[in-house]
Amino acid sequence: MDDSSLQVDPVRGLYFSPCCGTLFQWNAGPECSGGPQLDQPLQTDRPNFTSTSVTVGKGVTQIESGYTYMKSNETGQDVRYQSFGEFLFRQGILADWLEFRVGFSPLQQTAQIGSYQNSTFGTDDLDLALQFALTPQAGILPEMALIVSMSVPTGSPAFTSHQVEPGVDLIYAWQLNDFLSVAASTQGYGNVDDSGSSYLEMAQSCSVGYQLTKSLGAYTEWFALIPSGARTARTEHYFDAGFTYLINNNVQLDMSAGVGLSEAAADFFAGAGLSIRFP
Repeated sequence: MDDSSLQVDPVRGLYFSPCCGTLFQWNAGPECSGGPQLDQPLQTDRPNFTSTSVTVGKGVTQIESGYTYMKSNETGQDVRYQSFGEFLFRQGILADWLEFRVGFSPLQQTAQIGSYQNSTFGTDDLDLALQFALTPQAGILPEMALIVSMSVPTGSPAFTSHQVEPGVDLIYAWQLNDFLSVAASTQGYGNVDDSGSSYLEMAQSCSVGYQLTKSLGAYTEWFALIPSGARTARTEHYFDAGFTYLINNNVQLDMSAGVGLSEAAADFFAGAGLSIRFP
């Protein structure tokens, strides 16, 4: 690596290193570390709320998909949601530290009041994003990534927001030992409440991962959705947990379930999925 390309930032303890697997390197860590490792198991966004802090790698394609059932009580009626597919396409472009992402999902909403039941089927808005692998872990300094996203109003009338909604997601993670890891994320993105009013939705999460065997992993997680400037939306807290199972380094199955911890949150959700990496 050409040392003339490095730009030292004494305040943050970082230097710019675009030839490595991450965009920056910690001054306190080894030179040119981190980034995707294709000889290791794939890193997925599924099944927890906290996204992965690792990009897939230049020229690598990864497809993640699944199903989720959610039950809630909204203004006196029982509402059930089903998401079919939960398709996420991830493609490494230009460098190991940069990834292009596309996500969408078919949805079904069923509302029931007494014996009356009404079901609506459609798709949600298309989500376009770039993920940047920022830093590797160096001791107590975290592995970090940034996702910059934009939802495009392509969904069905019942599920679209009718407007472009930008978002950012900062992920920071630590591998504590061979058994235990911790990851967290801080998000902010546009949203629309039931009154049609636009607002800023903040989200915070913390997830603890457990490597039970070479193939079997588990996690527990807390996350919160915190509206700012909304007329009707209220803060929602959740706890969820799940398992992942590696068929091989490039194929992973998952299952998860969670419960709402606050009055405004959904009562219960559960799901399962499949992720495949194409090196």
